[in-house]
Amino acid sequence: MDHPLDPLTAAEFEATTALLGREHGVGDGWRYCSIEGLAPPKPALDAYASDGTRPARIVEAIVLERATNRTHRARLDLTSDDVLSFEHVPDVQANFTVDEWEEADAALRAHPGVIEALAKRGVTDMSLVFMDTWTYGDAVMPAQWSDRRIGWSDTWVRAAAGANPYAGPINGLHCVIDLNTMEVLDIEDTHTVSRPEVMGEYVPRHVPDRLKGHRPPRKPLEVTQPEGIGFEVDGHHLRWQNWSMRVGFNHREGMTLHAITYDDAGRTRPVAHQLSFAEMVVPYRDPSVDHYRRTAFDIGEWGLGFMTESLELGCDCLGEIRYLDAVMHDSTGAPYTIGNAICLHEEDSAVGWKHVDHGADGQGGQVGAEVRRQRRFVVSSHVTVANYEYLIYWRFYEDGNIECEVRATGIMVVTHIEDGQPHPHGTLVDQRTYAPYHQHFIVARLDLEPDGRGNTVYRSETVVDPISEENPLGLALRQASTPIEVEGHDDFRWESQRSWKVVNESSMNGLGTPVAYKLVPGGAIPSFFDPESPVFQRAQVIGHTVWVTPHDAEERWPAGEFVNQSKTDHGLPEWIQQGRSTRDTDVVLWYVFGIHHITRPEDWPVMPADTVSFWLKPTGFFDRNPSLDVEPSPATSGASCCGTDACTCAH
Repeated sequence: MDHPLDPLTAAEFEATTALLGREHGVGDGWRYCSIEGLAPPKPALDAYASDGTRPARIVEAIVLERATNRTHRARLDLTSDDVLSFEHVPDVQANFTVDEWEEADAALRAHPGVIEALAKRGVTDMSLVFMDTWTYGDAVMPAQWSDRRIGWSDTWVRAAAGANPYAGPINGLHCVIDLNTMEVLDIEDTHTVSRPEVMGEYVPRHVPDRLKGHRPPRKPLEVTQPEGIGFEVDGHHLRWQNWSMRVGFNHREGMTLHAITYDDAGRTRPVAHQLSFAEMVVPYRDPSVDHYRRTAFDIGEWGLGFMTESLELGCDCLGEIRYLDAVMHDSTGAPYTIGNAICLHEEDSAVGWKHVDHGADGQGGQVGAEVRRQRRFVVSSHVTVANYEYLIYWRFYEDGNIECEVRATGIMVVTHIEDGQPHPHGTLVDQRTYAPYHQHFIVARLDLEPDGRGNTVYRSETVVDPISEENPLGLALRQASTPIEVEGHDDFRWESQRSWKVVNESSMNGLGTPVAYKLVPGGAIPSFFDPESPVFQRAQVIGHTVWVTPHDAEERWPAGEFVNQSKTDHGLPEWIQQGRSTRDTDVVLWYVFGIHHITRPEDWPVMPADTVSFWLKPTGFFDRNPSLDVEPSPATSGASCCGTDACTCAH
């Protein structure tokens, strides 16, 4: 039987649409923008784990009545086949759907005005044209259509069938379209730029021969596990080494990780209730007519689940792999399956620990070496959001560390310019072609529970003691830890190496100090926004590195639940105004990190993966190195990677 944290099944999607159709007439003329199974309250999960009491299966659906442009939120109990609530949510726009994006492309390419504008530019083969519809923010959307569900479009043209559309921008041509009616409201034809000769292709058959064959061929590199995988998969429950976790999936966050525990010598210890990404904000920092509207909320406006791609063995994942499929729905609510949506595998991760002890035999001549190679367990998924790909990796290590890595790749947005035309807000990447500067902000929602739910977040930073009689050489460093006792925000400081610890002061390690897990920041970038910027007002969450709040099941979206056509961030900046205590309670740590993308010619025509990561590290959670008991590996010569007589391992 399914676990209460498992994602919705195809049958549950169908049950949802049947129930809303029966009770509220949701069907033709409506769109299902999202259907999500809500996680049970934590006490209900505790009861289920204790005595098997199964909580009700609660589903939330956001549905849009197209004729009236009215958004409704429904909550349903699939266990009892009841609609718990069905409410109109005024003055909001739900997330865009993939169906709308595809329908808008078809409608725009068939529109006589678009065809005429492209013909003036010498583009007559509409099969090569691609219309990419983006969402609006309130500050930049045309006021006369503010009561509609609208999008604006970029126009791109391929050099040939199957070629890269993003290599052929059509400058100065943007359309405004009503996504409910697919009516083209306006065709903005502001200027034209003559098309330069560019090499924007990356698919081998379209890349010129002059750019091929300059690299020696690769030799085979194989990853094998002759005895099979070293982890267990039972539905969505994963076990590897001492780690246990459950994998979830939903339309907005995509892949999520739940109920993460570590088996410490037979004692099952909670580490985290949930790890996920809650928002992704991508502002383009170019105020020109082609780019001033270009700010994407890839999670809130579109949804990582809808954009998740199927993974291929040998390409996306290497080694002995197991996959999990994901079930999503289209805008009619009908389910479909994303095969191989999540990849599970082990990786070698070089040396985990080592020491060479000279004179180990006591005679001063023999060298003793103890080496343990490190392995890690990887849970990964890839999403494609229009021109960009985000490759997401959660890695679990034998020493209790957790690493989260994101790789951004794909194709940059570019713009053509005339000879001599300035481009101060981007980098020249091809002939008369520049790529705007932009940023990728990711908000990780870290619901950590080291040994339980009564925790306090501490700011931890290094303090330099001044030179004094006690410190004449200026050597002394101290570590200062300050509790964050009321919900709020904090910022990274390079000069003090600031980090944050989630500390359980009611659980002591063998040394008599509280157990903790520490957030080690990476990719922490400032927003570079004026606080009065209308773009920043929609995403004030990116103004700080860390936010701390008490857990609230209704507080999930840090820039607000409905960010499409939004004006103000109704998430974290508003939540913290309550002034709730975060001392010795169930806390959530929100971490803002990302990529400050100052574009390069080397990022064109397809971008080498730009990598950012952060770590969650046990800090006093264990009494000593928990990977002491990792067995040594056989060396390829037949000896073992240990140098003492007491060392035993299988060869």
